[in-house]
Amino acid sequence: MASISIWTLMVIAVVFFFPNKSHLHAQQSYVNNKQLDCYNTAFNSITEGFQCNAVQSSSCQSYLTFRSSPPYYVTPVSISYLLGAQDSTSLLVSINNISSDVASIPADTQVIVPVNCSCYNNQYYQHNASYTLKFALETYFSVANNTYQGLSTCQALMDQNPIGDRNMTVGQQLHVPLRCACPTSNQTSLGFNYLVTYMVTWGDTLSSIARLFGVDLQNLLEANELSSTSIIFPFTPILVPLTTKPTNFSPAVESPPAAAPPPQISVAPPPDSNSSSNKFVFVGVGLGIAALIGFCLFGFLFWYRRSAKSHRPVPISAPIGPKTVQSESVAIPDSNSWSLSSDGVRYAIESLTVYKYSDLQMATGYFSKDNIIKGSVYKGNFKGDGAAIKVMKGDVSSEINILKKLNHSSIIRLSGFCVHQDNTYLVYEYAENGDLSDKIHTLPWKQRVQIAHDVADALNYLHNYTNPPYIHKNLKTSNILLDANMRAKVSNFGLARSVDNEEEGGLQLTRHVIGTQGYMAPEYIENGVITPKLDVFSFGVVILELLSGKEAASDRKSAEEEMLSATIIRVLEGDNVRQKFCEFMDNSLGNEYPMDLAFSLAQLAETCVAVDINARPPIAQVRMTLSKILSSSIDWDPSLELNSSTTSIGSGR
Repeated sequence: MASISIWTLMVIAVVFFFPNKSHLHAQQSYVNNKQLDCYNTAFNSITEGFQCNAVQSSSCQSYLTFRSSPPYYVTPVSISYLLGAQDSTSLLVSINNISSDVASIPADTQVIVPVNCSCYNNQYYQHNASYTLKFALETYFSVANNTYQGLSTCQALMDQNPIGDRNMTVGQQLHVPLRCACPTSNQTSLGFNYLVTYMVTWGDTLSSIARLFGVDLQNLLEANELSSTSIIFPFTPILVPLTTKPTNFSPAVESPPAAAPPPQISVAPPPDSNSSSNKFVFVGVGLGIAALIGFCLFGFLFWYRRSAKSHRPVPISAPIGPKTVQSESVAIPDSNSWSLSSDGVRYAIESLTVYKYSDLQMATGYFSKDNIIKGSVYKGNFKGDGAAIKVMKGDVSSEINILKKLNHSSIIRLSGFCVHQDNTYLVYEYAENGDLSDKIHTLPWKQRVQIAHDVADALNYLHNYTNPPYIHKNLKTSNILLDANMRAKVSNFGLARSVDNEEEGGLQLTRHVIGTQGYMAPEYIENGVITPKLDVFSFGVVILELLSGKEAASDRKSAEEEMLSATIIRVLEGDNVRQKFCEFMDNSLGNEYPMDLAFSLAQLAETCVAVDINARPPIAQVRMTLSKILSSSIDWDPSLELNSSTTSIGSGR
């Protein structure tokens, strides 16, 4: 027994004094979303770059990941020039198994880019690139997080460029430090010769990243000072240690936004000490549950409609209006009650429930005043399920046929309709918290950003994931509804129209300009120009309303009317920007919002409401930026605001 005890003590001593060399000593601190807080200097040691900690050499061969981004960065040549890796174009082609240096890479496909990584100023590793400002209203934030997809930070750009953040103009050239790193002596002694800067995307987990590159999870964790329960965020860099040079891997392409709702801000489970490395990027579990519920609901509704149609006649007593959508003919029960020219309505029957008027009467208490939600919209109750019933006159078949094709969590769902006498009754899902215009002043910061993200997600779906694409044309806060969880749902598609893919940029012209003052883009008001950028302008105004609590067009000094889209330009230009911006923000928020993130959101809104249509970003880019602001807002701690309260926004940096 004595001998066993002695051997036990010796083993303990060996383990204690000589740690297991299969594990890496910590390499770098994970940035943890701090790169989105541009004006907070408290995190400069993390946001400026990875620390120079290699002993053997001050430079090394390193690798970056980048997702092809139409329309500018879709070939090996264009990507290598953007990342300052022109000399490595042929190697980029070889690593990623691309046919040539001018071959088109599918959108959002991830490629590995070889670069030379060096120690800058004896402090931070970086690979140097340069970028010429191409658009009006570009900022350090947009260049770092949109153009370079998080490979740089606004803090590093501001530190290494003499141009003030409010003095950036088209044609100026920026020095862009890209985040890379060299292996430590511990890593090289264990055979790790290369580090890849991998950019996290939605749905990634630490274990999935490790599997993607074929590395041990513990090595990945320690290289970034993370644990198996750590939360990682989209658009942030993770260092991946490799023993050999990387080769092509299966790209982690972001799924279309219709497949699942965006992340919930109200669900942030605490770390589980027993959880494995399969920790999703904050939202994975919620996405899976939402998809399962959606699938089950779809199956039930399908069964219910099939059953209902086979057991009851169609209670339609009047036509809905002239034909608006070409479609094939379908068999209609009780055809004597139909106007055969109503092809739009006939086509809708196969996917929507046709309600009896008597059912609507019972559901709304015979359309009593007590059940009026707003205007001609009534609250209904169908066996315990809430619904919103909108009474309309005239031809609404266009809206019916658009909504029946849409399937997105941030777009209001049309469940059915009824035509009775001269009215059409549209039955929608019920949004318990009404419309956004009535709720803005009651919303905290995180809910405002989540709502903005929901709306951007819906518009991105309409513009890029429907066939044909659609332009909403009437986006405003009163057409954004809030459900029981305060999640946004875009409604009122009466003015929506499809985009003709054969027309360049989806441009259309109309002489019939309809809209709400303050939300309409100038090219639409003046020339009747309709493009997807019309929705981008309106959305920019919605963001400004969320920030300021002010109306899109309000009386100023009781005499002149100033548009919110014009106000923001006055606020963000000239002197005393911080003071003007604080006065612009909604007083009901008090100090309970992150100043720097709010400022970044205002800058985004300013680009959206640019007078020049070409200066406005596409909604996909807007959504991407909002995703980053949302991700950072979720992680925001109000106590951090005290640390940056003296930071000067727009003071010449």
